Amino acid sequence: MAKLDGKVALVTGSGRGIGQQIALKLASEGARIVINDLDLDPAQETAELIRKLGGEAAVCHGNVSAPDFGDRYIKTAMDSFGGIDIIVNNAGYTWDDVVQKMTDEQWYAILDCHMTAPFRILRAAYPIIKAQAQAEAAVGQEVFRKVVNISSVSALKGNAGQMNYSGAKAGVLGMTRALAREWGRFKVNVNAVAFGFIETRMTRADAHAGATVQIEGRDIRVGINPDTAKMHAQRNPLGRAGTPEEAANAVYLFCSPESNYITAQTIAVAGDLM
Repeated sequence: MAKLDGKVALVTGSGRGIGQQIALKLASEGARIVINDLDLDPAQETAELIRKLGGEAAVCHGNVSAPDFGDRYIKTAMDSFGGIDIIVNNAGYTWDDVVQKMTDEQWYAILDCHMTAPFRILRAAYPIIKAQAQAEAAVGQEVFRKVVNISSVSALKGNAGQMNYSGAKAGVLGMTRALAREWGRFKVNVNAVAFGFIETRMTRADAHAGATVQIEGRDIRVGINPDTAKMHAQRNPLGRAGTPEEAANAVYLFCSPESNYITAQTIAVAGDLM
């Protein structure tokens, strides 16, 4: 039997990159996945990949920062699979600038995506989590559930030009520790993974020159300078950036039964790039 057989896992931002690999990893261990992406086509692509593996998937596309998204996402999980076992708050992006050039729009867009959206999802999940835990306790069952919040090494050491992102990702760590104390009584393990330099469409060196992605009508610059990428690799004891699959494996550790006595913790997945 797979370790997550029958579990219901919600993974935001799972149409592409790291999020897609998290969804595929959890599905490979038997979880039923509630896919989310800003755009419908990538979300459906991930769902089809899961179904080809013999798994089950439902899709709830749209902007995680929308005020109604948390309720809508939880409703999709309940309508599709009737329960919640794992929540991975993965959706995110960067919109960088130095402090004197950063606009209020940049500031709040990043905080809303990385902090407000997970807060709303978790708030919407609370009555479901509570009811499930109480029903299990009433019959003497011990069932652990998992919340994994995605942070960044930028939260741990800061990064020039990322006051909004570093601040938001540091806030994620505080949210993680607080929720671990609130939901421990429901046997929910709440942990965080802080990613370092992982190769995705947001960080590809070959996409640096003028590359952008569209997020809610905004053209957001992506990619990093090739020289910066080379420097990161040289500084890293492992000599390279991480892959989305390796990032997903770390998230899986906190979703697995082996993490049942681990909560309020953060692991850096950065090849010691600190």
